[in-house]
Formats: sequence, structure tokens, C-alpha cells
Amino acid sequence: MERLGWMAAVIWVLACPAGAQEIVGLGVTPHRVSPEMRWRRPGPDGLAARVEVIVGNAGDAPVIVRRDRSWRYDGRTADELVEDGAWAWHDSPASWPEERVELPPGDLLVVEFNGMSSAWGIGTSHTLDPGDGAEPCAFDLDAPRAWLSAVTFLAESGDEVVDGAVEANRLVVHVRNDGPAALAIESCAIWLAQAGKGRVFHREQTSAGEALERFGEGGAVPPGSAGGFTLACGPLPRSHALVEVGVRDSDGVPATLWARLKIRPECFDIGGGWIASDVGGKSSLTLEPYLQTLGRMHVNTGNIEEVPGYSDDPERSRRHPFKRFNRLADLDRYDRDDMLPAIHAVEFIGEPQYGGGKPVAPQEVWRLLAPYRDSRLHTSVTLSEERTWRFYAGLSDHPHFDAYRVIAPAADAWSRYERFEGGPIRWGAPLETIGEMTRSLRELNRPRAIAIWSQGAHDGWGGPFAPRRASPTPDELRAQAWHGLANRVTSLYWFNLSLPSIVAFPDLVDPITRVGREIRLFDRILLRGDAFAHERLAVDGKPDWETNVIASPDAALLVVHDVAYRPDDAERVFRFEPRIGAWTFPLPPWIGDGVTLFAIDADGIRDVKHEVAGDRVGVEAEVSVVGIFCATTDPGMRDRLARRLTALLAKERDAGIDPAGSDADRAILRGLLGR
Repeated sequence: MERLGWMAAVIWVLACPAGAQEIVGLGVTPHRVSPEMRWRRPGPDGLAARVEVIVGNAGDAPVIVRRDRSWRYDGRTADELVEDGAWAWHDSPASWPEERVELPPGDLLVVEFNGMSSAWGIGTSHTLDPGDGAEPCAFDLDAPRAWLSAVTFLAESGDEVVDGAVEANRLVVHVRNDGPAALAIESCAIWLAQAGKGRVFHREQTSAGEALERFGEGGAVPPGSAGGFTLACGPLPRSHALVEVGVRDSDGVPATLWARLKIRPECFDIGGGWIASDVGGKSSLTLEPYLQTLGRMHVNTGNIEEVPGYSDDPERSRRHPFKRFNRLADLDRYDRDDMLPAIHAVEFIGEPQYGGGKPVAPQEVWRLLAPYRDSRLHTSVTLSEERTWRFYAGLSDHPHFDAYRVIAPAADAWSRYERFEGGPIRWGAPLETIGEMTRSLRELNRPRAIAIWSQGAHDGWGGPFAPRRASPTPDELRAQAWHGLANRVTSLYWFNLSLPSIVAFPDLVDPITRVGREIRLFDRILLRGDAFAHERLAVDGKPDWETNVIASPDAALLVVHDVAYRPDDAERVFRFEPRIGAWTFPLPPWIGDGVTLFAIDADGIRDVKHEVAGDRVGVEAEVSVVGIFCATTDPGMRDRLARRLTALLAKERDAGIDPAGSDADRAILRGLLGR
């Protein structure tokens, strides 16, 4: 078998006068850049990699790591490598605020850096010198043959994901195997940062055998495919964690797969953007009809912090809860058990790739986020330009991107896409590039969760000379959202569901509600799942359909996108028509024999014509914009989803307002604005 990217049998020893340091693991995530995106100017040449170096103390005495004795990499300090453009950022002893870190025997610490130059890309060799007279050690940046593609901590109660829990009790791990031989998953260890913070990781829990609830019979990960396991754990605090997974190939060769991330019980949050605005001298979050509307649309998060009349009104904020998504700098207030359930993430840097005209350097972003490192709050960074966002990979706990495909300002060059008959257009970009960017961000930051801003109703685009409708059509909105969802995001934020935006585009209220209903319907599959497959179908060289598979331990979502839509040159919008199609989806190896399949979306559950043949299933159906099917071997899955859909529809009916279906309710919202 070819050597895996992270080999347990390969140990590099760092001599140290105070003890014996070892590199016990090396996590290498290769950079990638999409060949499909189009830009006004070329991006930087060469691809590097994001690297995690896991260092252990195998001696009998503590090892002292001092900030003023900088480690050197190929003979240079970390700061020199950043200044010279070889690295984008680093999290290493030279940047740590602690003057000294004590590494006890048997414990671990992690040094991270993200390359910027191809000199630090796949296939390169390097040395690390910890100083104090120790001999430099060599390490190679090899392309991994297996990796942890998704690592998700959850709080579960029975079959339900608990929203807003402080501690996690379930771990879901997906393993990708690109090697030539099957892998057996043998063990999992969870290492936690001491006292919930700091640099040093101590082994908290080790599990093997039946404790690992492996996907499918036998739990092997086939070559060129995926597998994984779930694990009852904890309760685990919101701490930095190292997840260590031991695997073995069919020849008996062991390997260890590593990932560092901050624990947060994941739940699927739906953001409304800047939902707090001034309306006649009052905050929009004090207006009951607006709050009812957002709740009906399944929005539970907003770019808010403290809003007078809302956050200081316990009864109102209890009836209409919205998680905070803002700077949250007052950690004494927000990093408390009673506040954590009401927080989505820290986000305050804006779009660092632009930074008001001058990009914010990745190392500066690291510095700005550093005060939150030892808190229990997750951080997020808004990325906009796939051309260079690889340099920001790994900086935040839950990264996301914003890139809208019609009318809105965009980083890419829409006139350079040769996608449509009749030539390039300037008012829109290929909708499926949302999926392409989602795949890019996901793979650069794996195994962490990612999110997207999705184009919703916004009254700030366009203008008197706009070339088209100033927000997406319902079909354009649905297509963009599902290109992100089908490539596995775990939160989605609509831009921008302000009260003026909803009033300006009432025809988008129902499409947004339907997507929200589907997210709530599938959230457990999305959270426990991973992106399993993506395929493209063309006719005469022209895009026809795209398919995606999200695989969870007990079900797979099969999603087909209609990409044969056409530009309407008169109204300058994209047109979809219902079409009958036939597709074959690859099935995850643990969902095969005895599989049942049905169509499911916001409107209901339906039988669908399908046929299973080996490891693929053929489906034939009529689709408008997007088709969603569920494949499962769980005999109770269909009934549970049906009950969940019924409950979601009842919640919408009980909201007390229906702006999509009632002229009177739309008039109420207009009246709030004096329109």
C-alpha cells in the first residue's frame, strides 16, 4: 500500500534538553483553486498547503516551550516566513501570548501554519528546528491518502439534535479513503485542551471496538470511497479538541488521522442578516408582525448583539429568540452558560479579502481573532473571493462565504463566463458556481463545518438604471440556496431579510420559507452527514443536470439540480421550466441492500420511480429547479420525516401572520414602514 498522508508508524523525534519532543502527527490539507471561476485578474501562481503539526512529549519530565526561543522552519522563523510571503499565517510558539508553555509527559500541543508559496506545497520537504541545540528534524508535505472529511460534535436527545446545548455528547466522524486498499477504523481518542483553554492537550477519552458505531456492517472504508462512525462521548465542554482516529489497511499497515477543532454542539442555524434596523425611531425587533414573519420563515439568527427593546426584554426575546452573530467582545457577558445557547458565532472583521480596498492580511486576521481563542465562542470569517481565500483557510472555527449570482456586486467577472448561448452576460453568473465555491471552502477547511450567505430579498441592490429585477426571482433564490445546501453547509444566512427588504419583495417570502422548512426537515441528516458525491451531466457538451449526495449514518439525501436554465434576454432573469429527467446516484457503501427511496421537499413526501443496481440507484422524476430524494435503510425514517413536516407546517400556521398568502398581512408590514 502507498504511504498514507499521516502515518502512525512514522515518528520524527525532536531532541530537547528538558525532555523528548516528538512529531506524533502531521495534518496536511492541500490548497486548491477552482478552474471554473472567472476573474478580472489572474490569481497568485502555485498552490501550498495548510499544515497541523502535532507534537508530543515522550519523555519523563515536562518540556518547556518558550516564546523567545523561536522554532525555525527551513532555518527561518515563522514571522520571517509570513513577511516574505512563504506563509499566509501561523499559530506557533512565536505568536503565542504565553511566554512559556509547559508540555507534560504524554501530552500534546499543536503548531499550525498555512502556506502561501508553492515552496510549501505538496511534494516538498522541510526541517523544523526547536532550538536549544537540538538537531533539526525533517518532515514531508505528502498528499494525504486518507483524511477526516467531517468531524461534528452534537448534543442529542434520542433521535433529536438539541439546539443550544452547552456541552456535546455525540461525535460523528466521516473518513475519506483515496488510497488503493480498504481501511478498518480501529480507535478514536479525544484530546482536550487543559482546563478548557491553553495550548496543551490531554487525552480525555479513548474508544475502540463496539463503542465505535461504525457505518454499515463491518465498518470498513472502501478504497476511493468513504465511511465513518458515531461515538457517544462526554459530556464534553466547548473546548479546543484534537480528534485522533486510528485506521489499518488490509496489509496491516496502521495510520493515524488527526484534526484540531473547537467543540461546539452543532445545530443548523438560519440567519436573517441585519434584522435590527431603525423604523420610525424604533428598532424593527420591537415590531411584533416583523418578528412573527421571521419566525414563520424559520429564521433563528441575526447579525445582532444588544438591541434595546429586544435583548433587554426577556418576554419578547423568549417568544422570538434570535441567536447573536456579531463581535461579542464582552466575554464576561457572553461566555456564560446562560448566554451560550443564544450565540451563533463571533463575526466582526467584515470581508478581510477586501478590507475597505486594502486586504486584511491573514496573520492580522489571526491576531484579531486571538482574544476569542480561549473562550467558548466560535469564530467566523466572511470570505468573498475563491481566487485567494485558501490563504485564510483554518483561521476561524466556522468559516463562510458570500457570493451572489444575480444583480448584486460580486468579486468574480461575470462577463467572462462563456456558459450561455448568445454570449456572456453582465447581470448574472452561473448559479451552479455557488456549489463550486462551497466545495472549495469545504475542502480547504475540512473537517470543520462551513456556512454560506445565500441571496435572499434585499432592497439595496439595483437602482433606477439596474439592468434587471433588483433581487433574485423565486427560482434563482431556490437554486442558489440548494447549490450550497447540497454540498453540505451546516448554517445558511439570508442576505438580507430586513423589514424594508421583505416589504419590497413579498414574492420571496414563500420561497425563503420553503427552503427554511426543508432545512428544518433535513437538519439532522445535514448535521450528521458529509458530502459524498458530486457529478455533472451534459448533453452535446452543454450543462444539463448536476447531482449531489449527502451521506449520514442512516440516510442519504440525493439532490439533482437543473442547470439547463436559460437567460431571458428581455427581462434579464434566468428561466427554469419543469423537466422530466433520469439520473443515477452513487450510494454510500453502508446504504445499499434493502434501501428505500422517496421524493421529499417542503410540499410533502411522494413515491418516485427508482431502481437499485449495485452501488448506484437510478431515479426518474419531474423536477423544477431542484429535486430532493431520500435513500435510507431505516424503516422508520419516512414516517419520522412526515411527522416532522407536519409539525413544521403547523408552526408556520401558528405564527400569527402570513405575508406570502394574505394581502392584509402584507399591508400590515407595509404599514410598519409607513408605505
